Amino acid sequence: MTIQFIEYPKCTTCKKAKAWLTEQGVEFTDRHIVEQALSADELRTLIESSGLASKKFFNTCGMLYKSMGLKDKLSTMSLDEQIALLSTDGMLVKRPLLVVDGKVCVGFKAEAWADALKN
Repeated sequence: MTIQFIEYPKCTTCKKAKAWLTEQGVEFTDRHIVEQALSADELRTLIESSGLASKKFFNTCGMLYKSMGLKDKLSTMSLDEQIALLSTDGMLVKRPLLVVDGKVCVGFKAEAWADALKN
């Protein structure tokens, strides 16, 4: 099983999620979302694999999201435009992300993460 944990290390939710993974004894590959930003191709794959709407991948609480006025702009943007925008800055991406053999969890919810790790 391949497990990738995509995080911004200063994020408190990411810290909680990482601690939870460690407590569960889960071995994972860690990726710093700002230093190693996700490419447009990676984001497209994650969005498609998750089954979630692309807007769920935006960090709506982030300062960058707010300063860019994305709340009002996202609904008029195509999927390609949203993916291109997300790939420009890791701070726009909701985190943490857990990727387990093609399953994608966006944000930290212990129950959802436990379910993703079962297989």
